[in-house]
Amino acid sequence: MSKVLARTVGRRKSAVARVQLESGKGTIHINRREIDDYFSRIAHKRLLLEPLEAAGVVDQYDIQANVRGGGLSGQAGAVQLAIARALEKINEDFRTILKQGGFLTRDAREVERKKYGQPGARKRFQFSKR
Repeated sequence: MSKVLARTVGRRKSAVARVQLESGKGTIHINRREIDDYFSRIAHKRLLLEPLEAAGVVDQYDIQANVRGGGLSGQAGAVQLAIARALEKINEDFRTILKQGGFLTRDAREVERKKYGQPGARKRFQFSKR
């Protein structure tokens, strides 16, 4: 069993990801499932690998992630942020590369609440003069 190098948390929309980074061969497990089983879209898989590719350490670390809440896109973004934070924790030299790529910035956009007297947050019911 390999030693855990970093534990971090990432958030996106209403999804929360907890990630463990260990030295290894580059396997990625999300909620105890392979990355290909969990994320069917190629865009989501590519999103996760971006910080690893930017730092140039794709096959050097094994990643274990637990994700809860939100949809698949939010979960992929949360895991990406957690991976970037873990890489920064392991090696401070990665910080400038990850910062330039925008991987360390938390996307703070959340769903706006529905208002009373309206069908949604911004949409209004159809106006009738008569």
